[in-house]
Amino acid sequence: MFLKILLGLLPVLVFLFVLLYMDSFKLVKFRFVIWVILGGALTAVAAYFSNGFLIGTLQMKFLDYTHFVAPIVEESLKGLIVVYLFRSNRIGFLVDSAIMGFAVGAGFALVENLYYLHLVPDANIAVWIIRGFGTALMHGGVTAIFAIVAETLTARHTKPSFFLYLPGLLVAVVLHAIFNQFPVSPVFSTLATLMALPVLLMVIYRKSVNAMHNWLEVDFDANEELFATIRAGKFTHSKEGQFLLNLRDRFDDLIIADLLCYIRLHVELAMRAKTMLMAREYDMDVKVDEEIRDKFGELHALERNIGKAGILSIKPYLNMSRKELWQLFLLEEQ
Repeated sequence: MFLKILLGLLPVLVFLFVLLYMDSFKLVKFRFVIWVILGGALTAVAAYFSNGFLIGTLQMKFLDYTHFVAPIVEESLKGLIVVYLFRSNRIGFLVDSAIMGFAVGAGFALVENLYYLHLVPDANIAVWIIRGFGTALMHGGVTAIFAIVAETLTARHTKPSFFLYLPGLLVAVVLHAIFNQFPVSPVFSTLATLMALPVLLMVIYRKSVNAMHNWLEVDFDANEELFATIRAGKFTHSKEGQFLLNLRDRFDDLIIADLLCYIRLHVELAMRAKTMLMAREYDMDVKVDEEIRDKFGELHALERNIGKAGILSIKPYLNMSRKELWQLFLLEEQ
């Protein structure tokens, strides 16, 4: 029984820890990954009841249901956790999207395998090798792929449409359904998963590191130029400053002054966040002092004073994409 537990649960956890180890920028905190795994575990419980209800309602044969309907239900439930992580600015690049997506799938797989261990405790070791190295990794892998596709499609949007998450969900559902079909044999599907998943995630990791380098260099220079313009008192001559002046017809002078303070703080904190990420790549730990925390407090106070309409009006001119908001979240959480 102990060996079956190890085979059913350990492979997916080891794979997740390997992904965390590969994260040279330390984008994801370990304790938050634990919470994401628990979220994935809850989706498995929700899937148990949803599948039980639907299979009775649709009156389908069990095999037909697992081949065609279960992948839609299970990937949609797991996908909700991933979408929440994106919408709350907790995912910024391909590496952390892969880690978070895999963590959701890992939580789902752990609960599912524990349930099957309770249901069929007498199943032989081969079944648990397939469930541990095949089914569990499949659950983590397809949800990671969903998150990767979603990150690619939503990267440059300040508030992505839910429709941008559908292509990734479709890919995850199709891959899950193909795995459930076992077109050749369970052993073949397990071997295919073991060979394809590490290669795919390695390619994604290298691409993400290059993208991170380019983004840090380009955006840091842009932030530095804008911050220098503000400090030199020449902000009103820039395109961002001209746009801010044009907002006088919509907002009173106090709100305009708050918007100027907000832009200065936002740019300064964005530069601090990028500096922290650059330091992490070289294994240097940058501590967030009380000054930074006070600046975040001031930033949030300004957000409340300005209101949603004012913040939305300047987002395009501050390049406040999801990546930009993600880096501020990363800095504030330190």
